[in-house]
Amino acid sequence: MAGKKREVQLQAVVNTQSLWDEMLQNKGLTVIDVYQAWCGPCKAMQTLFRKLKNELNEDELLHFAVYHEILFVDPDEDDGGEAPSESVDELYYIAIIKPDAVTGRKSQEIKQKIINAGFVIEMEDKRLLTEQQVRDFYHRIADQPDFEEFVLFMTSGLSHILVVSQGNEEQPTLGETGPNPETEDEEINEDNPAVVIPPGMKKRDSLQEYLERQHISQFCDVEETVTNVNHFIDVFFPDFKNMKNLKLEKILALLRPALFQEKKEDVLKIIEDEGFKILMQRQIVLSKEEAQTLCQEYENEDYFGKLIEKMTSGPSLALVLVRDHGLQHWKELIGPSSVQKAKESFPDSLCARFAMEGLPINQLYGSDSLEAAEREIQYFFPPQSTLALLKPHLTQEQREEILKLIREAGFEITQMKEVLLNEEEAENIYSKIKGKDFYQDVVEMLTEGPSLVMVLTRWNAVSDWRRLMGPVEPEEAKILSPDSIRARFGRSVLKNAVHGSSNTYEAMESINRIFADFVPETPERNLKL
Repeated sequence: MAGKKREVQLQAVVNTQSLWDEMLQNKGLTVIDVYQAWCGPCKAMQTLFRKLKNELNEDELLHFAVYHEILFVDPDEDDGGEAPSESVDELYYIAIIKPDAVTGRKSQEIKQKIINAGFVIEMEDKRLLTEQQVRDFYHRIADQPDFEEFVLFMTSGLSHILVVSQGNEEQPTLGETGPNPETEDEEINEDNPAVVIPPGMKKRDSLQEYLERQHISQFCDVEETVTNVNHFIDVFFPDFKNMKNLKLEKILALLRPALFQEKKEDVLKIIEDEGFKILMQRQIVLSKEEAQTLCQEYENEDYFGKLIEKMTSGPSLALVLVRDHGLQHWKELIGPSSVQKAKESFPDSLCARFAMEGLPINQLYGSDSLEAAEREIQYFFPPQSTLALLKPHLTQEQREEILKLIREAGFEITQMKEVLLNEEEAENIYSKIKGKDFYQDVVEMLTEGPSLVMVLTRWNAVSDWRRLMGPVEPEEAKILSPDSIRARFGRSVLKNAVHGSSNTYEAMESINRIFADFVPETPERNLKL
């Protein structure tokens, strides 16, 4: 084994501009393996290369190299003395989590593994891939006999699209995560250039290699080629360059009862002026246990009992806020927990500006961390699901506009499929009007073309979706709710753009009929900080 480690490396690793330029100066013939980043080293070819080199016995006539993707610079191009706009550190992957993994709620697990490995998810979206998008992304396997069946599968439900970067941290080595018998020999084999590691450096797997090592690559496909990645970023995330530096964060904010009763409108105006978007809000009277949990930092103070009494005396206003770097900005905006400290050191903070007589504490509460924010939002705004349908007469552009409105309203699209509804499937959605005089007209309208059927999830989803849709009659909607979907996209009572469940029971009945594999989200309600 020691002798093997001393072998001369057969393939030079080319991963910088200078190494590429140096390789071009070689005399003779250079054979470059450019596919290694996609499918791993081709060991059979390496054996052949070594045999050829030994038989030729002439180092300067035959060279072998393995290419790792880099951005090449045209030496004749004048860059005005400025550095290129992209660097190796800014290369990305596109990852697609497949419909069966989304339906099986494996997306979060896969994303967490990617993050734990040191990669960064720069942007993400759930979407129903079109047939052409599937054919473009998977063009390399288009000659496989079951490709048409695969296209049908990939267009049958939501996929989760990720833009992933390498990040700055090295992922754990095998020595840190435990040996893997399947790869242990490969790690010390110098015929594999991917494991030629400079002294003091740790090997970093590509995203594809990492997913394979975690045994989840069957649920998630990766594109690594720079040209293709840039193309698919333009397709899936056309605003990526403008949005990639944004770090949108959701937090929970709470106005304590006294502030809510006396200064609600003033505080809400400041919140909006500071660039926060209010995704959800509700009034809630806290129980004693909830108040004690939210106020636990004051539990050793003399006024703790009085504080709990005040906190449970009337409604508080709970808000879900989102903003670029929202967590830190909210902390800076509201100031410290103590009124005295706020007035001395942070006189412009909301704590100082909205101090109330009788209690020396901040009248506003905010999540302490993003993890706490997620837990608190789930607790105060438990998710609910409803069925939504986009009708056949909508154009693709109108569909995209409505989907954008849905996301902006804070809904998560947890299931989606395009389907040409027959009479039986239409009954699964419109069962409550079967027998009405106009029912057959509804069925005929639905069979004119494919509908987009979705499960929308958020707190208060049923009533909020109905509010976003607007009145059934588009002309009435234009008067009563001019910004609603039916006011903007409806043509008539039948072709009024969208449909939604009337109540939670009807929603779950319809969802279970249309999406047999759907499992509603039931997060543990835990307010523990």
